[in-house]
Amino acid sequence: MKPRPILDSLTGPADLKKLPTEQLPVLAAEIRAELLDVVSRCGGHLASNLGAVELTIALLRCFDPPTDKLVLDTGHQGYVYKLLTGRRALFQRLREDGGCCGFLSRDESSYDLFGAGHAGTAVSAAVGFAAARDRRGGHEHVVAVVGDGAMGCGVSLEGLNSVVEATRDVLLVINDNRMSIAPNVGALARHLNRLILGRRYNRFKDAVARAVQRIPVVGPGLRRLVRRVLEALKSLVVPATVFEKLGLRYIGPLDGHDLPKMIEAFERVKVLRQPIAVHVITEKGRGYPPAEKRPEQYHGMSRFDLDSGEPLPASGGNGGTSFSEALGDALVERIGRDPRVIAITAGMCESTGLGAIRARFPDRLVDVGIAEEHAVVFAAGLAAAGLRPVVAVYATFMQRAMDCVFHDVCLQNLPVLFCLDRAGVVADGPTHHGILDLAFWRALPNLVIAQPADRDELAAMLNALLDHGGPALIRYAKADATPLPRTANTPIEIGRAETLGEGPDVALWCLGRECALGLELARRLAPRGIRATVVNPRFVQPFDRERLLEQAGRMPIVTIENHGVEGGFGSLAADALVGRPGVRLLRKGWPRAVVPFGSEAGLRRSHGLDPEALAIEIEAFVHAGKTAP
Repeated sequence: MKPRPILDSLTGPADLKKLPTEQLPVLAAEIRAELLDVVSRCGGHLASNLGAVELTIALLRCFDPPTDKLVLDTGHQGYVYKLLTGRRALFQRLREDGGCCGFLSRDESSYDLFGAGHAGTAVSAAVGFAAARDRRGGHEHVVAVVGDGAMGCGVSLEGLNSVVEATRDVLLVINDNRMSIAPNVGALARHLNRLILGRRYNRFKDAVARAVQRIPVVGPGLRRLVRRVLEALKSLVVPATVFEKLGLRYIGPLDGHDLPKMIEAFERVKVLRQPIAVHVITEKGRGYPPAEKRPEQYHGMSRFDLDSGEPLPASGGNGGTSFSEALGDALVERIGRDPRVIAITAGMCESTGLGAIRARFPDRLVDVGIAEEHAVVFAAGLAAAGLRPVVAVYATFMQRAMDCVFHDVCLQNLPVLFCLDRAGVVADGPTHHGILDLAFWRALPNLVIAQPADRDELAAMLNALLDHGGPALIRYAKADATPLPRTANTPIEIGRAETLGEGPDVALWCLGRECALGLELARRLAPRGIRATVVNPRFVQPFDRERLLEQAGRMPIVTIENHGVEGGFGSLAADALVGRPGVRLLRKGWPRAVVPFGSEAGLRRSHGLDPEALAIEIEAFVHAGKTAP
C-alpha cells in the first residue's frame, strides 16, 4: 500500500468521526488516489466510486453502522465504504483470489448489511430493515443509498411506492450522478432546503397542522389550503413532487461534494424520524479527467494505464477481439443492410459492445436503462410489429426478465434475438457469474439457444438466427474471440455440431469458447497415448443428439462448459444418454455450490478446471474404462 497519512490512521468509522473537519477534504483526495491505484491494477468499477467519496465520508461521519443500517444499492458506490470500514488491506487485492469482493457481501464484513450486485434492491431492502425495527421497537437509523441509474429500475420504484405503508422512518439518499434524476440547483433551492431541514420549521409545521385541524368546520379545508400553498412553493424550486406524492419528505438537491453541507443535512435529518428522500448531486468520475470526460467508459474497467487512461491487455491474453466487440461489429454490418434490425440495451451500451452502433446508427439503438423486463417486452412489441430486435444484456441480469422471455416472447413465438454477454465466471463474483442461465432457458418452448466458439461463428449465428423467424438466444463468455484453427469452415445449421479434431479414444464436447480449451487438452493428451475428438456443439437447443449418440457408442464422452454442470450442457448430454448400456460420460463444469469471486484462472485452478487438472482427470477416466471388467 502506498503511504497516505490520513487514510493510514483510520481503522474504522470510529476513527473517521474523530478527524478534524479540515482534514476531511485531504482524506477525500487520498481515497481517490487509492481508488485509482487499486482499480488501475485490478480492474473494477471506477467512475461511480470516484463520485461517491464525499457522500460516503459524510454518511459514515453521521451514522453508526453496523448498528445503523446503511444499505448501498448495487455496490458500484461501495469501494469507499469498504476502505473506511476496515478493509483497506483486503482492498489491495480487489476482485482477486483471497482479496476483496467487488460488491457488498455479508460474508465479507458485518458492515455489509445486505449483499448487492444487481441494481435496484436498496430501497426495498431498507424498507424491510426499517419495518423490522419498527416491529421490535428499535431506534436505529436505516439509510438506503441509491444511485447510478438504479432509481429508475422497476424494483426501486416498487419499493418507493411501498415506503409509507411499511415504515414510519427511513432515509433514502438519491445519489444522482447525472444518470437518473436531473439536477436542479440555485440560491433559492439552497435557502429553502436550509429551511426545510431546520428543527424550528418542522416543529412549527407540525404544530400548525395540529392547530388547524382543531378549528371546527373549516379545519380540514384550511389545512388542505395551507398544505397546497407550501407544496406549490416547493415545487417551483425543487423536483419534489414524485417523492412527496408518495409520502416522503423531499430534501435537495445538495452538492454531493460539499462535505460540510452534507454533514449538516444528515445531522438534521436524523432527528426528523420520518420517511425522507435526500437528493444529492455528484459527478461520476470526479477527480480523474479521463473518467470525468467519459464516465460510461470508466464505469467498469479492466486494468488500465493510470497516466493515459488506456486499457491494458488482459493478463495472459493476446489482445484479440472480445465477443462483445464481435457482436457490435456483426450488428453494424447487419443493420447496414437490414432496416428491420433494432438493437436494445439495458443501461450498458459500451459494456455489451453496442457503442459501435451508437456511433454509426444512433437511431437504431434503444437504451432502456436498468429495466431488463421492459427491454424484453418492448422487444416483443417491436417483433410483433414486424421488426427484428436484438437485446444485448449480461447473462446474470437477464435472470430478472425470465418470465417476460417466456410469456411475451417464447409463448408467442416472436422473432426476438437475445445476446447474453458474460456467460461464464467473471471476477466480480457470484452476483455476476453467468453460470446458471442455461438451466432456465433450456426449459422454454420455441427458443433456439446457441453458443459460438469465436467471433466468426458469432457473426454467422447472429445472421442465421435473425433469419430464423422465432425466439433465439446467443450466449458467450467474457473472453478472447480470436478464430479457432479449422481445417474447413462448416456452415451454420441450427441444431448441428461441428467437429474440430478427430480421435478414437475420447470425445470432448466443449461448449462455446471452451473449444479452445478442448483443443489444448487434445494436445496434452496425445503424448499420453490418448487421441481425442473435439466437438463444438454450437447449439444447446436443439442440439446434435444424433452425433452424440453415435460417438457415445464407440468412445467415452466428456462435456466441458463454463457453466454449472447441473442444468447445463452436461445435464443435456446425460439426459440424451440415459438408459444406454455401456455409455461412459464425464461432465465438467462449475459445481452447484456458490462460486466465489476471483480471477478466472484462479477459480479454474481451485475447481480442477484448468488444463492440466482436466488432462489428468480425463486420462484417468479413459484408462478406467479400458481396465473395467
